[in-house]
Amino acid sequence: MRGRGRVQWGACALAAAVALTATACGGGSTGRSGVVTASWGDPQNPLEPANTNEVQGGKVLEMLFRGLKRYNPKTGAAENVLAERIETPDSQNFTVTLKPGWTFSNGEKVTAKSFVDAWNYGAFIGNKQKNAPFFQYIDGFDRVHPENGKPTARTLSGLVVKDDKTFTVRLNQKFSSWPDTLGYSAFMPLPRAFFTDHDGWLRKPVGNGPYLVDSYEKGSVMRMRKWGKYPGSDPARNGGIDLRVYTDNNTAYTDLQAGNLDLVDDVPASQLRHVTSDLGGRYINQPAGIIQTLTFPMYRKEWSRPGSDKVRRGLSMAIDRKQITKEIFENTRTPATDWTSPVLGADGGYRAGLCGAACEFDPAEARRLIKEGGGLPGGRMTLSYNADTGSHKDWIDAICNSINRTLGNDRACVGDPVGTFADFRNKISAKGMTGPFRAGWQMDYPLIQNFLQPLYYTNGSANDGKFSDRRFDKLVDEANAATDRGKAVATFQDAEKILAQQMPAIPLWYQNGSGGYSERISHVALNPFSVPVYNAITVN
Repeated sequence: MRGRGRVQWGACALAAAVALTATACGGGSTGRSGVVTASWGDPQNPLEPANTNEVQGGKVLEMLFRGLKRYNPKTGAAENVLAERIETPDSQNFTVTLKPGWTFSNGEKVTAKSFVDAWNYGAFIGNKQKNAPFFQYIDGFDRVHPENGKPTARTLSGLVVKDDKTFTVRLNQKFSSWPDTLGYSAFMPLPRAFFTDHDGWLRKPVGNGPYLVDSYEKGSVMRMRKWGKYPGSDPARNGGIDLRVYTDNNTAYTDLQAGNLDLVDDVPASQLRHVTSDLGGRYINQPAGIIQTLTFPMYRKEWSRPGSDKVRRGLSMAIDRKQITKEIFENTRTPATDWTSPVLGADGGYRAGLCGAACEFDPAEARRLIKEGGGLPGGRMTLSYNADTGSHKDWIDAICNSINRTLGNDRACVGDPVGTFADFRNKISAKGMTGPFRAGWQMDYPLIQNFLQPLYYTNGSANDGKFSDRRFDKLVDEANAATDRGKAVATFQDAEKILAQQMPAIPLWYQNGSGGYSERISHVALNPFSVPVYNAITVN
């Protein structure tokens, strides 16, 4: 249930452990036939589509749901799934027509109301859904989710059900690329049971994707099983996926080598030097729509006072990105020169160098700017990160070393580990950060808008640092309204230039997706979001 520390979906309880072995309850590679075991981390929140905006929960939603569109696992293109067609005469009024034959796994038909009810739930302020801002362009959002005061409506006036197969959407401004956002998890449909027995649904979610939730023991394992009656064209090619919780990805990698785990989708930095010799052709390393940043808590006076922008830019220039990406990441990361990703391509909005000199290593200029800006608050700072995944300690320490060498003070910057990803996210959500913190971003959909608006627009869904700039917001609004793709991209890039001036987050590097898998499985691939294409995996 919501707010409880431990949730169980099933009778089999696993003992708490740092790593789970093949003898765990029904889980290992020698257990159920056709089931793939994969490394994972507990999600921050229960798996409501509109309340999940982090990677671990997103992995489950990708298996559990299908929406109007889905992003092609190879190209990232937004392709129709439940949508038969999405039509508009003016980039503001849309008519959505659904394909027939789709049901939820409990047998209920997926209808236009399944989408409209889900979107209304996600948008309503009283439901406290993290992805509510994704609905802000639909007419009536200001009434169901006001910036101040109480809501004056419970449903979005811009959503109208016409019949079981058809609904209309009116936006509050032109947004030419709006249909391409509809593959994101916030826009998934929901069955009636979500509303009539919400607590029961949270204990065992019901979706319309190729997998069912079989059971979940928080801190241990989530068991996903193939849904045999899945009506889509991309059914599961395995019997299921056991997502095993690891608090240390080095342990996961060791279990992979020992044959106790089938799939790791984040190879630890400490293993990169010998991963090819360890795994050979079973090692995956490919570009992904991911950028790693350090975000500043702009809600704290010491980081938002006049002149602090110089300190933030100076800190960016004190980081030797090239050395860190070479020595720690074996060039599986590329120094960032903007706030998006090369995966977008030039037509999609990526433009190298938009950060300018602020993203170049220049110790002398860094010292000058930090001094002119009044110095580090209190003379020192911490860099917070979650200690359970991603080899973050190594690169956080390297960044602090680079800053400390630049400033000639070996205590100016220190790492501040937080035990688990969930605890880390909860601290961020509670505005509990006192200094810069790790804020990697994995795109929700392959648009430049997704790298900018959720993270830096006032009250954006993932604006963890609470940055706010009227000029930036205005440019984002203008870019969304542009019907010409080239003009929209150029306007978004103008908004990026404001980030270069203000530096609310320091771009560090673009990240490749990495993974490794056992000889027991085949057809393993990562999509452009660096998430395994679980349904395509086969067991040998």
